[in-house]
Amino acid sequence: MKICIFGAASAHIDEIYINKVEYLGRYLAERGHTLVFGAGATGLMGAAARGFTEGKGYIHGVIPEFFREEGVELIYDKCDKITYTKTMSERKKIMEDDCDAFIITPGGIGTFEEFFEVLTLKQLGRHSKPIIIFDIDGYYAELEKFIKVAYERKFITFKCYEMYSYANSAEEIAEYLENYVPDGTPWQKLKIGD
Repeated sequence: MKICIFGAASAHIDEIYINKVEYLGRYLAERGHTLVFGAGATGLMGAAARGFTEGKGYIHGVIPEFFREEGVELIYDKCDKITYTKTMSERKKIMEDDCDAFIITPGGIGTFEEFFEVLTLKQLGRHSKPIIIFDIDGYYAELEKFIKVAYERKFITFKCYEMYSYANSAEEIAEYLENYVPDGTPWQKLKIGD
């Protein structure tokens, strides 16, 4: 399975996040999965890539040319394939199209935006791929509460609330992804509700 991992690029985050995402990458690679990611060498992007390298997994990095030209962030140098894009939007599109599943690890604004984009695309029936949030050390607990509020106040349907899952370990993530079966709910039910 080709797995897209979204996550922080920051090199200044706590080691607990780095270690758990590196282990996740190694664990998934050892199970025969491959990585599609934003090609960064630091933060959780770098951790996922190092894990896949340790687990001897295939890595496809996708990054805008201006990141390289302007030194926006370090590029992971052990990618098996690297694709340079003109824009951030093109970068996301390639990652979204080239994967079978999404894992959202802790991150900032870019990671939030990536999560909500793939969730919106799923809601609109543009894909039926699994989406799982790696909730390390309760990082996404408040987001989970917020989305529950959106459901309770009827801004989203309950089916939208079920379009993704949360996990606290690499093992839970692998089990969810490897056993995922789309439920076939038509997008009209996700968008409009009962």
